[in-house]
Amino acid sequence: MQTKIQNISSFQVSGLQVRTRNTNETDPSTARIGPMWGDFFNRQLAEKLPNKASGAKVYGVYSNYESDASGEFDVMAGAAVSAPADGFATVSVKAGKYLVFACDGEMPMAVIQGWGKVWSYFASNTEHERCYQTDFEEYPGPQQAAIYIGIK
Repeated sequence: MQTKIQNISSFQVSGLQVRTRNTNETDPSTARIGPMWGDFFNRQLAEKLPNKASGAKVYGVYSNYESDASGEFDVMAGAAVSAPADGFATVSVKAGKYLVFACDGEMPMAVIQGWGKVWSYFASNTEHERCYQTDFEEYPGPQQAAIYIGIK
């Protein structure tokens, strides 16, 4: 998995949002992220979301961290918008420096494996420190994704 550092300007994403923690996501009876994405695609929100920015990609945005990777956080399935979409949650992705992890292959497994590599990277690498402000997944194509982790 390749990584690179990229400076990102702030942007807004609207969509469906849940609050969870990583330990809940390992048990199908308490997992909330998969069902949220299922609802997002079943409702065709990638195409129908109000105020969707021209050419907007689909994003998964992680925000409102309680603490670190072990605490609760909000996660959203959405698209970039020019203005908050009425009736949907909206989050502003923070401007700043992000470490980018490319994920290619069958979804959602490629992204799940990508997050495993993110956790492994930060468990063994002291060169970069996570901010725990906003992180996001960007989906430019059906078998392509990138995970952006905010760093100090």
